[in-house]
Amino acid sequence: MSANFIHPAIFFFLLAVIVPILGKDRHHIWKWFLPIPGVLALIISMSMKPGIYELGHYLGYTLTARVSTLSLIFANIFAIEAIIAMVFSMHVKNPWHHVAAATYVGGAIACIFSADYLTLYIFWELIAVASAFLIWLNEDLDCAPVVAFRYLLFHIVSGLFLLAGIMLRYKYVGSFDFSTIDIHHLAAYDWLILISFAINAAIVPLHAWIHDAYPRSTVTGITFMNAYTTKTAVFALATVFPGMYLLAVAGTVMTIFGAAMALIENNARKILTYHIISQVGYMVAGIGIGNSLGFNGGIAHAYADILFKGLLFMGVGVIIEATGRRKLTEMGGLAYKLPWAMIFYMVGALSISGAPLFAAYVTKTMVIAGAAEEHMKILALGLEVAAVGTFLSVGLKLPYFAFFHKKEFDGEVKPVPKNMYVGMAMAAFMCILVGSYPHYLYHMLPIQPVEYHPYTAFHVLSTLQLLGFTGLGFYLLRKIVKPHDKIILDLQYLYYDFVKWLMMIFADFVASIDSFWSTLYKKLGVAFLITVSQFTSIFDRGVIDGIVDGSAKAVEKSGGILGNLQSGNLNEYVEYALSFGFAIILILYFILH
Repeated sequence: MSANFIHPAIFFFLLAVIVPILGKDRHHIWKWFLPIPGVLALIISMSMKPGIYELGHYLGYTLTARVSTLSLIFANIFAIEAIIAMVFSMHVKNPWHHVAAATYVGGAIACIFSADYLTLYIFWELIAVASAFLIWLNEDLDCAPVVAFRYLLFHIVSGLFLLAGIMLRYKYVGSFDFSTIDIHHLAAYDWLILISFAINAAIVPLHAWIHDAYPRSTVTGITFMNAYTTKTAVFALATVFPGMYLLAVAGTVMTIFGAAMALIENNARKILTYHIISQVGYMVAGIGIGNSLGFNGGIAHAYADILFKGLLFMGVGVIIEATGRRKLTEMGGLAYKLPWAMIFYMVGALSISGAPLFAAYVTKTMVIAGAAEEHMKILALGLEVAAVGTFLSVGLKLPYFAFFHKKEFDGEVKPVPKNMYVGMAMAAFMCILVGSYPHYLYHMLPIQPVEYHPYTAFHVLSTLQLLGFTGLGFYLLRKIVKPHDKIILDLQYLYYDFVKWLMMIFADFVASIDSFWSTLYKKLGVAFLITVSQFTSIFDRGVIDGIVDGSAKAVEKSGGILGNLQSGNLNEYVEYALSFGFAIILILYFILH
């Protein structure tokens, strides 16, 4: 590693080593260490200078890190979210939870500082493995290992696409450089890399892993998972494919799809998970729009989304921690039992809905304005419609049926660890800071200067008007849009059915080939082998044995003749020699004459 470069990820990897050494019995000591890597990473990232830095060597190649304005803004929010999520999870005594979380965060930070594809691939796979353990460690869910394995399979597929793209790219380009490409001349390896990024960004229809796995992770694990996997993919898309129109369309589809599915979902964490898809859609759309307003808007929204989505997941996590309930149909009246959870949740809800003074108000509208500036009217309209759906599902439906629609919750409410409320308070503060003082965020955006002013009279009034009419519509239709305790089908069932059909086809095909081959072998193969063995037996007895036995008999007879000749009488030997010599002379005489 370059002497003048301290990688912010290293503090998280150190934490992952220290915590299991201290063990579960020293939880009262190491729990205070948990926010430290985030604080150090934040300080280091704020003092980093742009440039390329050497990290080390692997398989004969040099691994490098790139510090850019894009990587710095992601490092800033990754570090802040790490501090908040670690505070929120300080009461968890299982050290392996924090090992997985710290490794996950460290891997994500390492990805955003990658300057070459090899470095990116190594940490891309690391975050997949580490985050899978945040699902596996959910002791309240019997099927957690199965879900974790399924989640890991999706990301292994993503990694294989990435690896194939990297290898092919290196073969034809001769470089591992992880940087922007010409989006108008994409090669096959670029599409492979794009598919890998699209899987991790949960772009529809490659999104099924997210609402299958995230709602089943631990209460505290979801606050990490919400922030890093999809946002790392957004960073990768912003680095390699800015301005790609296909991404603008895909992002808009994501916003509408996620908001629509959230409206009919009953499970609180699934509602928020669908909104990961929807909000990441704004980021993908902004990157695809490609102008300075859209691109900056996508990155700014990634920053804000990590804060308010983390806060929303923490609010639902507190409800699950206190009541064990996950479905809206099992909740109600919790505002009186969990008032702080309700207050902090509503800060997150207003933030994601884009209410003035809250985070998304100064970010989401940048993407919509960017689409309008490029005359992408249909996309701008789709993004606006999705914003209404977001307010309807997360800002109205979820809090109404969780906190208000009953006078009092009828179940047991357990005490909530104080650190959970502290984490929520930190996230809520950041949501209000970003929303009410946008310059804090705007000065970090990659394209400067930022020519956008969210707090104009027209903008504020039109937003309030939109939110007001949406609220009125929900009040009038609240009995119609109430949640139902049913399983919502999504595209993962198409995946499952496709795999089942695939297995049936291949199983039947392979079984029929195997049966045909077995029959053919019995009828022809065995008979052929018997014939060959009989022929070789005859050949062995008739030819080989004949030659060997004949040779032995000839040697035996020759030995007898020679034995008779060896009488031991010297006169006989002289006579034999003279006779033999005389015979040779006669033969030569007849030959020569």
